[in-house]
Amino acid sequence: MTVHDREELQALVAARRELGPEYEPELVDSFLERIERRIERRTGKGVNHPREHHMVTPLILGSLGLSIPLLAIAGGTAGLAGVAFVCAAIVIVNVVAMRR
Repeated sequence: MTVHDREELQALVAARRELGPEYEPELVDSFLERIERRIERRTGKGVNHPREHHMVTPLILGSLGLSIPLLAIAGGTAGLAGVAFVCAAIVIVNVVAMRR
């Protein structure tokens, strides 16, 4: 651990004392992201960052929740073509959102 890393960790602990335990996850995430970026710079490689569940879960649940009534309406009014269109639209929206 370098002197800079130690100073950042000490700043994190001080910020946690000031802000309280409710901000601890955000502080730790921020610290870990800085360390990961520093590792990436040293190794010259990109580190794969797994998607955080709190970002992906609402998208998945929202898509499933909206797809049920949309599929029912599309199936009742436009038949199989409507169902296929709704499925394609949901897939496109999720793919675009996940790439961001």
